[in-house]
Amino acid sequence: MTIMAYIYMHMREFRDIQESELQKFYSRLVKLLQGKEFGHETVDSLQRLHLILFATKYTRKLPSELQKRLLALLSASAEPVQLLSSAVLRETLPLSGHNLSYNQDNVAQLNSHVAALLLSQAGSRAELSSFCTQLLRSLESRQSEGPAHFTHILPILNTILTHSPECLTEDHVTLLSKKLVDWLRYASTTQGGGGSSGGFFTGARSRQPVPIAELDGTVSGDFFTVLCVGQGFTEDQWMNVYSFSMLRHWLLTYQSVSTGSITADTDDRSEVDGSVVSIVSATSSSSRLLPPKERLREKAFQYCQRLIEQSDRKAHKRTDAELQKACLVEAVYILDCVCVEDASLVYRTFPCIKALFGRLSSDLAFARVMLPIAQFYLNHGEMAAVDCESVWKLVFGRFPAELFNCPFLAHELLRFLRMNLESLQLRVPQYTRAFPNLLKFLAWDSPAVVDDFVDLLPSMVTTGTALELLHTLLDLPCLSATLVLQHRSTCLPISDPGGRSLLSLDAFRSPADRGLFLFLLRDEAGSGETMDRLSTLHERLAEAADWPRVVQCAQTVPVLLHIFFNTAIKIADEKLLSDLIFVMLERSSLLLSLPTYVKEVHRVFSCHLLRLCKLQPSLVVDQSHELLEFAGTTANVYNKEEMYTHVVWVLGEFLSASCDSRCSVRLITSCFEALEAVLFEITSSAPLPGSPCPAPRVVTTLMSALAKLASRSHDLIPRVSLFLSKLRSVTRGGSVAWCSDEEDLVAIETRGEELWSLLKTPGVAQSVLTPSPHVTTPQWHRDTNVSMPLQLRALTSLTHSQ
Repeated sequence: MTIMAYIYMHMREFRDIQESELQKFYSRLVKLLQGKEFGHETVDSLQRLHLILFATKYTRKLPSELQKRLLALLSASAEPVQLLSSAVLRETLPLSGHNLSYNQDNVAQLNSHVAALLLSQAGSRAELSSFCTQLLRSLESRQSEGPAHFTHILPILNTILTHSPECLTEDHVTLLSKKLVDWLRYASTTQGGGGSSGGFFTGARSRQPVPIAELDGTVSGDFFTVLCVGQGFTEDQWMNVYSFSMLRHWLLTYQSVSTGSITADTDDRSEVDGSVVSIVSATSSSSRLLPPKERLREKAFQYCQRLIEQSDRKAHKRTDAELQKACLVEAVYILDCVCVEDASLVYRTFPCIKALFGRLSSDLAFARVMLPIAQFYLNHGEMAAVDCESVWKLVFGRFPAELFNCPFLAHELLRFLRMNLESLQLRVPQYTRAFPNLLKFLAWDSPAVVDDFVDLLPSMVTTGTALELLHTLLDLPCLSATLVLQHRSTCLPISDPGGRSLLSLDAFRSPADRGLFLFLLRDEAGSGETMDRLSTLHERLAEAADWPRVVQCAQTVPVLLHIFFNTAIKIADEKLLSDLIFVMLERSSLLLSLPTYVKEVHRVFSCHLLRLCKLQPSLVVDQSHELLEFAGTTANVYNKEEMYTHVVWVLGEFLSASCDSRCSVRLITSCFEALEAVLFEITSSAPLPGSPCPAPRVVTTLMSALAKLASRSHDLIPRVSLFLSKLRSVTRGGSVAWCSDEEDLVAIETRGEELWSLLKTPGVAQSVLTPSPHVTTPQWHRDTNVSMPLQLRALTSLTHSQ
């Protein structure tokens, strides 16, 4: 059970604790804290105290003695006690009577838990800025005698930089930039304590300083970096490691510091002539003449160049090889940062990045390193006039195709896409064609990446890709099943837990069906259609309907379809909208057989079919043949109720000369006859045993559509009236076989009488069932004469209101 679950279970108990019981608990805890050693009982009591304070919505005040003991525990040797003490004190802020302060004298007591309390206690930007000043002074006033504890200062400054960068001043930036330069470039190159193993032969010679080594065991001949090894590290070497870990964050953030009258480099550049600075920056000579920020960029550049050189060495340990990859990622990102700030560094950096790409691109083990390289090419490739085609083939082609089951790469790649979405759309034409490959991440692990695709999907919808993307989204469950089969096919012959061999796996390996699966696994858009064999594909994958990955993938499709249609409506012309309606009608019967999935897709189709036709009523005439074919199929009444109802409503509402001048009497009559035949069939015979009855909504929608069509062609009114009168006599005679619910039958009868009464007066029926546009879209705000009745009604309602 997690802590949060425990809190929720005991929330009322913690909130309703009596004051007397709480005071006894305080006294008992003070006695426990008076000891020199703290056992499990002390830790449990501190944890209980934290939960009590956390669960109470009011800030509780601790007794002075207990608060004093907790402050003393912040520097205890046991870290769990430090952590709990800091957490308890943060719940009771502001501290009463005991102001926690920090200065250069108590730097030895500073740790991350003390810092967390100090940051929580700071009530203003000025206090945080003062705290930063004290931390930085501690770094400057380094004492030569005795061990100084600086290792917590940089992480604390990094935390401040994350949450409150505005509290840093230009002086802070200048000072810390200088210190980072010293730690990065001028750390000692000899090993720290532990250079000698001791023993009988230990003497003065064996205690000589031992130089640091590379990961392959050779002696390092250059300056210290995080990829250097030894039996021990000196303090400045540890600061080198800390500096590298926060360097990228610092470079990304410090430009926003002190955006007032004094900008980042104004004061720095005043010391040196601008032309001299640019020359020095470009030639990397006499870097000490540079202002602090530019000097930091130069040293960061040198440091990362050295890391890239060190990564080419063969590491003896697997963990060191992984460290090399991690450092490469960070180094390339830092190089990208410094090149964004100083474009002159691009030409010095690109040969190194290009060589690194050539060395690692063929090895998928370095896939995570390729993403920062791709970021570098995206940001600076155009300026350097280099060909980026091979980079995008790797990122959009090979990575998703072969590493779709790597969750870390999926997260990093999709994050790269989201962070650079606008640039990719403008500069990388391969991106819009890569959606069949990128969607493999979604098909494999939908819950983990669906949020990413909610953001990315609109960028994939273009007039050229919309139709294929719609098909691909509808086939996502099939793609999910295919990826599972591809993953299994690389193993030994596999069977399900029941002992049966998987027929779908046999189909995946069969040459006859291989083309279907290869199409689903295609790398980019524009590779053809599979509409003629989709039913075959669904038969081959029928047993995959209950696989967890397939079910999870199917659950995300309706959400993505809503996003797709919402985007497509904004960019589509009339032809594309017409094609979308055609695809919806055709694919409503060609979906992988997952009952809930099919029902939800039909619901999405129904919603957006209605939107498209309201937006462009002429689409009903354009697709009249397909709509009539769908509405004239009786089977759709039973297995596509939601979509069938909306198709019939659309036909009855928009198949009118007022919506499209191409709508002829002949078209209205053919539509009427098709709907009349279906309505007669479902209301004149009982459904087959075990089959459902037609939904009352379908019956009433059909009746309404027939009445609307008849009001536009008066020759059809007698046929509708005759049917409605027969229907009334049948329903009044008692229960009918095609409607089992009495209330539904009454509703159908009532609707029929309303329509029958309207059709007695054709002029009234037409004005009610097919109102003119000026009635449905009034413009009272433009016509003062027409607005008079509205004004009178408004005044009447005001005078009669209570």
